Amino acid sequence: MSRTRLELWSALAIVYVVWGSTYLGIKIAVRTLPPFLTAGTRFLAAATILAAVLALLRRSLRVPRREALAAAGLGVVLLGCGVGMVHFAETRIDSGVAAMIAGSVPLQIVLWRVLAGERVPRPTMLAAAVGLAGLALVVGPDGVSGGSVAVGLLVMLAASLAWSRGSFVARRLTLPASPFVTTVYEMLGGGLVLLVVGLVAGEAGELGAGSFQAGPVAAWVYLAVAGSVVGFSAYVWLLGNAPISQVVTHQYVNPLVAVALGALILDERPGAATLAGAVLIVGAVVVTARSEGRAERAPIARPDGELEEGASRAA
Repeated sequence: MSRTRLELWSALAIVYVVWGSTYLGIKIAVRTLPPFLTAGTRFLAAATILAAVLALLRRSLRVPRREALAAAGLGVVLLGCGVGMVHFAETRIDSGVAAMIAGSVPLQIVLWRVLAGERVPRPTMLAAAVGLAGLALVVGPDGVSGGSVAVGLLVMLAASLAWSRGSFVARRLTLPASPFVTTVYEMLGGGLVLLVVGLVAGEAGELGAGSFQAGPVAAWVYLAVAGSVVGFSAYVWLLGNAPISQVVTHQYVNPLVAVALGALILDERPGAATLAGAVLIVGAVVVTARSEGRAERAPIARPDGELEEGASRAA
């Protein structure tokens, strides 16, 4: 295996396993810690850690203002609107259900591509339609029945839409050349917005001696270090070095990891309709990834053996 492929699969493995377990970590953390402050401080702490590591490695954080603002803005979408809302949603729904909804992100990206006027293969569009039908099974009927669970489901759906839109737009932005520098600015942007939202929502008043229990605090540390520093850095690197259809394959592994951990540790038991919807989503994502992979490989070969410009970039 070449070094490039080894780096690619190592980054994918990190995103597969670490992010699959973050749904469990979030569920444990928000048991006693307020969701938006938990998310905001997690990302700000992670940004500080990563910036310190880069300083030790003598990597400069100085980038053109346009690139810094683009990265921070992307962080607001991916982390503030995306992951921040996951923290809120998991105060009301199971971690496994949240991961199943997040698993529809690759299918949502297909819709963003269609809306942008891109030519999408028919098998990809058909798979997306089937997967989104599965998403409807996961979200409904609880999503339209009202109550706390319905709110959590709808917020989680909005979070997944924010993540898919951010992932789709990222390939069109001019970001810092270093994915790690990009990650620092993204976490600063998302973390600051979440911190302000938490303070405005009065979450600081919810903090008390009983909030800082061992389990939630340990989960917060895990989320900050593994989920944010390690996992998000790997994801940003993948966005710049792999096709988007390959990057988002983690979405059909993460739900499986999350559901397994939720069942083993939290005794979560998704209903039959939810599980059926999850099967449709995962199956559709697998079909989509394979279909897109074939389409991306087709133009790669050139007579001189080099890769086409952009062949390894997001589709």
